Amino acid sequence: MEFRVLKYFLAVAREKNISKAAKSLHLSQPTLSKQLKELEEELGVTLFERGNREIRLTEEGLFLLSRGNEILNLVEKTTINLRKDEVVTGEIYVGGGETRAMSLIAKVTKRMMDDYPEIKLYLYSGNADDVMEKLDNGLLDFGVVVNPTNKQKYKSISLPQTDKWGLLVRSNHFLAENEAITPEDLRGVPLLISQQRLVSDQISEWFGNNLDQLHIVGSYNLLYNASLMVEEGVGCALCIDGIINTTNTSLIFVPLKPELDASLSLIWKKNQTMSIAATKFLDKLKAE
Repeated sequence: MEFRVLKYFLAVAREKNISKAAKSLHLSQPTLSKQLKELEEELGVTLFERGNREIRLTEEGLFLLSRGNEILNLVEKTTINLRKDEVVTGEIYVGGGETRAMSLIAKVTKRMMDDYPEIKLYLYSGNADDVMEKLDNGLLDFGVVVNPTNKQKYKSISLPQTDKWGLLVRSNHFLAENEAITPEDLRGVPLLISQQRLVSDQISEWFGNNLDQLHIVGSYNLLYNASLMVEEGVGCALCIDGIINTTNTSLIFVPLKPELDASLSLIWKKNQTMSIAATKFLDKLKAE
């Protein structure tokens, strides 16, 4: 499959109309139709359901749309970072969950941009599972993950920050007056927990290796939306401190007892060739 033809497909998927797509690509409609037909024949699948006014993607077409965008983004990222000029240029892609450690990433990024104004940073937000998938696909240079995380496939360095776990509750909740939350306090309380499997294992260990005794009503991958559920009384959220600003709000963060802290790591793929920009970023981070 040629990148050129993949771009044609993505344009048609975006416009949902071959005529409009052909116009945006500066091609004739017959030429574009022929290219799409040859693409379907090459792949052995039907990518479009053609209607009178617009076309719809088949299940195979939706899959190619998802992968096609990732492929072209990776090609563009690689091309930009291969360019060599007298000044350091390029793009750095960092993924991470909601953690205070991102303040360190921000600090290092500021220093990078002061030294190399042509550098650009792109952030992706997601939990460790999301971040590692992007790393494996070559769409991220680095990931900031909350431990425990399976890092066998990656190189890593420990970050100096630690995150503290606790319970996000409404100010009128009966647990809001507690100085700390014990495992016994959580029995029967509707809870929202992180979708990250290894984090759930950590919470389970803190609780006594039996999550079945908890009343789990839902899960989340990023905390902001979960905090809206807490505000509405859907449940309380087991989460990391400092992610949601509770000042002058109806929410309160109460730490766990015994304390449950999480260390943090920066990870990247083993045996990958880093761009000059990514290498300098890592050097600056190690120097902190």
